[in-house]
Amino acid sequence: MRVLVIGSGGREHALAWKLAQSPEVSHVFIAPGNGGTAAVGQNAPIAATDISGLVSFARQEQIDLTVVGPEVSLVAGLVDAFNAAGLRAFGPTQAAARLEGSKAFAKQFMVEEGIPTAPATIFRDYAAAQAYLRQIVPPVVVKASGLAAGKGVIICPTMQEAEAALRQVMVERAFGEAGDECLIEDCLQGEEVSLLAFCDGKTIVPMIPARDYKRVDDGDQGLNTGGMGGYAPSPYLPPALVQEIMARVLQPVVDGMRRRGTPYTGVLYAGLMLTDLGPRVLEFNCRFGDPETQSLMPLLESDLVEICLACIEGRLAQIQVRWSSDHAVCVVLASGGYPGDYTSGKEITGLDKVSRTPSVVFHAGTKQQDGRLVTAGGRVLAVTSTAPSLAQARTQVYA
Repeated sequence: MRVLVIGSGGREHALAWKLAQSPEVSHVFIAPGNGGTAAVGQNAPIAATDISGLVSFARQEQIDLTVVGPEVSLVAGLVDAFNAAGLRAFGPTQAAARLEGSKAFAKQFMVEEGIPTAPATIFRDYAAAQAYLRQIVPPVVVKASGLAAGKGVIICPTMQEAEAALRQVMVERAFGEAGDECLIEDCLQGEEVSLLAFCDGKTIVPMIPARDYKRVDDGDQGLNTGGMGGYAPSPYLPPALVQEIMARVLQPVVDGMRRRGTPYTGVLYAGLMLTDLGPRVLEFNCRFGDPETQSLMPLLESDLVEICLACIEGRLAQIQVRWSSDHAVCVVLASGGYPGDYTSGKEITGLDKVSRTPSVVFHAGTKQQDGRLVTAGGRVLAVTSTAPSLAQARTQVYA
């Protein structure tokens, strides 16, 4: 099989790395890829948002399966375009991807389907949002409704911070069009967990629970980012709790989307808070998480190609998804200044030494330039180690 991975981050490197291990696969292409993905396949210089260009490339290269990494491609309707061209693509359609593309849609959907989540009020008018804010007691969470690369959620312990966040989203347009609509949501307390699952429109198979860390600084402090690292499996989601989340959250999503005539196929990712009242959904993502994927792929024992095809063909219930009993820890190396301003083009050295250790390096913001590997983004590398214990994996990854 000839397989195409769409995207350029650490998640896409991890997916390409895993897909290349399948005995079914002869070629892996990554569009556009990065400085590390060329080691597991062939980069194609096509943007993840160039849907017509990607369709043309997939036809030309006789691609048998396309795996979509970034949410922006899914929300733009990439899977619909591939389906219309008679090409197999793993991921939700544009209508189903609204669960991530519009936090307002997702919140209304959860309320209608009785899925446990934080109460929130949705605004399109800044003055109305401001007036509402002054009537409530912090802490609150201010969210841009649209896509904001994982950075459009601002936790506000004080009224001053909440007003500043609302201004940032709706007036200063820090997240562009994502701030056309804004949610002011109750701030939930508890342990944050992620549960990702494979879906074929009817059946859901959960992955092992993963935990990621969004804040940029040590000790879970500082600004929110796309994700600074994580580990799997998470002890905060024992099997009984996974079953509860499946029954109360994930299955109702799949059933509700199918009832609406927009069946959900691909990866469904629930970001959850474990509160005193039970699990509550913070948000849905309609794709593999980043950096969760960099922890999960090294632990997946099943063939990822087989899983993707089973989801596309509606036969997920007929296959077994197997995982290693090991633990994985992933640590992200980021450019100084990230998630704010940073400089690129710095040379990366020392990767040859990592190849002699039990760790794997997934590239994100890197590129090859004049025969050198240089930085080309905020999150640069994700280093993952697997070991029989979490402590051992953590020691290995930092070494």
